[in-house]
Amino acid sequence: MSAAPELNPQSEMDRLNAAADAAIAACGGDLRSTIRSLILANEFLEYEIAELFTAVSKAYVNGKHRGRREAGKTPPANRRDWYD
Repeated sequence: MSAAPELNPQSEMDRLNAAADAAIAACGGDLRSTIRSLILANEFLEYEIAELFTAVSKAYVNGKHRGRREAGKTPPANRRDWYD
């Protein structure tokens, strides 16, 4: 996926159709296998997101994450140009 949003809805539709055709082809043309594979991939991504949220939450609770108010108070020691 590109970082910039698509301006042409037709080209976005073409991209999605090509991706769907590629997924179906990867599963040998079996639509049930394709759907099963996509569901499994989606569940894996949901699991990964949950793991990331847990890690971020633990870092925040343990004080490894500085909030916005704290981030602007003191510059890092290795940035001499901030003191000028």
